[in-house]
Amino acid sequence: MTQRSLDRLIRPQTIAVFGGREARRVIEQCDRMGFAGEIWPVHPVLEKVVGRRCYRSVGELPAAPDAAFVGVNRLLTVDIVRSLAVIGAGGAVCYASGFSEAVAELADGAILQNHLVEAAGNMPILGPNCYGMINGLDGALLWPDQHGMVRVERGVAILTQSSNIAINLTMQKRGLPISYVMTAGNQAQTGLSDLALAVIEDPRVTAIGLHIEGFGNIQALEKLALRSRELKKPIVALKVGKSEQAQRAAISHTASLAGSDAVADAILARLGIGRVATLPEMIETLKLLHVAGPLESNAISSMSCSGGEASLMADAAVSRGVEFRSLKPRQLPSLRCSLGEMVALSNPLDYHTFVWGDLTRQSEAFIAMFEGAYALNLVVLDFPRSDRCNTADWMTTVSAVAAAAKRTEARAGIVATLPENMPEEIALLLMEDGIVPFCGISETVAAAEIAANIGKAWQNPQPLPLLNVPLTAGEIETLSEAEAKAELSAAGLSVPLGATAPSSDEAAEQAQRLGFPIALKALGVEHKTEAGAVALNLKDAEAVRNAAQKMAHVAAGYLVERMIERPVAELIIGAVRDPVLGLTLTVGAGGILVELLEDSVILTLPVTEAEILEAISRLRIRKLIEGYRGAAKSDLDIVVKAVASAAEYVVKNAVWLEELDINPLMVLPENHGVVAADALIRRRR
Repeated sequence: MTQRSLDRLIRPQTIAVFGGREARRVIEQCDRMGFAGEIWPVHPVLEKVVGRRCYRSVGELPAAPDAAFVGVNRLLTVDIVRSLAVIGAGGAVCYASGFSEAVAELADGAILQNHLVEAAGNMPILGPNCYGMINGLDGALLWPDQHGMVRVERGVAILTQSSNIAINLTMQKRGLPISYVMTAGNQAQTGLSDLALAVIEDPRVTAIGLHIEGFGNIQALEKLALRSRELKKPIVALKVGKSEQAQRAAISHTASLAGSDAVADAILARLGIGRVATLPEMIETLKLLHVAGPLESNAISSMSCSGGEASLMADAAVSRGVEFRSLKPRQLPSLRCSLGEMVALSNPLDYHTFVWGDLTRQSEAFIAMFEGAYALNLVVLDFPRSDRCNTADWMTTVSAVAAAAKRTEARAGIVATLPENMPEEIALLLMEDGIVPFCGISETVAAAEIAANIGKAWQNPQPLPLLNVPLTAGEIETLSEAEAKAELSAAGLSVPLGATAPSSDEAAEQAQRLGFPIALKALGVEHKTEAGAVALNLKDAEAVRNAAQKMAHVAAGYLVERMIERPVAELIIGAVRDPVLGLTLTVGAGGILVELLEDSVILTLPVTEAEILEAISRLRIRKLIEGYRGAAKSDLDIVVKAVASAAEYVVKNAVWLEELDINPLMVLPENHGVVAADALIRRRR
């Protein structure tokens, strides 16, 4: 899609609509939003639709339309798209389903989708199997249903494969200004990243939210992330596919392959795209990014007039990457002066009700807190029901927050613990004053964490382009452990001193030459421990011979190795090829701890030593490497270099590599390095 301009399609001056009920609805929605351009209905029988003259075919249209909504059956859709492409239309929304997402009864769906893409040629199309788009900036819609949007002067863009998710998001009452809503459906030709690359160039767009069922073109996503940095317009994504059920649903819905969720998480983090877990998190994060942009750090403050609310705020941060950093000494005198002696000065801060309704003292207290150089300052405030209560004192607090934010130029937000306690009209007023109106404590803390992560990513150097090497076709072969270790040794990884032997007698001879104690392994067996194909700490030649004879029934030869000294830690380094997202590297606690601890990180490739060090530093097993509770320690830099060698091996051999498994990588005491004790390599012939 990089050579197809979407400008005419997403900001049209002329719109053609094809079909019956859905086409009529498109016209009605355009009229409702005040679309100022021309709309041309096309129908074989009707004379007029919503007061507009009907044309009989594409050939009768006054000109090539900028955009077209094609709301007819799937077979006729292909013909109309072909005709539109021939006359030079700016693009089309393909509403019909029954293409590549279709069930078995419509086995021709994938073939028909290919015909649709061929028919479109260089003309952009959205879908098929999608509602289209709403441009809330210009009032242009290719949308066959109701929605909750209004015209805005600037706002966020939301892009999703799911039309129903898009409708739901337009109905939010949380004050989020939405500039564009776009649905991509099957992404047959135009993907979410292509749409985002088009709308991000609009100066009226402030941030972008993506709802992703399956990744399309990863390189387009990389390009989008780079443009996001350049324009300082942050992106957040809600990526589905954590469960097998969600992955199956994605395939049945839009024929999308979700890919590994853990790999997706790593890729989004690498690209500086914030990942949200729920739609409410997406809305609250987009509000924060719209008003304040990415955060400079993860340090936040919180004030409330209730200890209960302060506790809720503190607890919400426990599993989040935010810090309620302690108050600075210079803040204390001002806070004490404004709040009195009864208040315990801390962060989160319960300021009690002593200053409630007092604009001057509240302003002084908020100013003192906001001067603490926090990336975001939060004030918890649930608004009362206006139909039953007087809101005057609450609005006094709003004025105090606004005054403090203006005085200190600090980022500020007001948090309603319950979403319904942040009325939409108040949310809109807050945003006019540059204050973020948050709904829900957990969503607010998540938004702060995500905005801080984006800010951190932007502060770091632009990452290298992701590894993008097509896999060579061919049969998969599994190297023997000896062959795999020879490959890794050539790549710079240390392996045990060893040799192969075809028989038990020769295994004993090799052991005598290498020196005892010895580790003996049967070649040709993948899961050696379960098959009884490994023997350790063999002290003499006879013990080696006996062990070899016991495993002779499964052995295709033997690997004889000197035993490795006791390590301070055992790691696993693994590379697997995700069918959607390609090769990535996993590093974590190895040996018997792999499944017990589930302590691992995923590294996207290529990777730098600095990135490896940062990733390993997040592992719990790092404490063992550094010498836990006075135990022997190793050198973290040596571990980093070993992982870097494995990563370089994967990158250099990506064209044929299917899987690499080094488990365990023995991390030896200081000055003794690391050793790959076991290794598995699968590759294409």
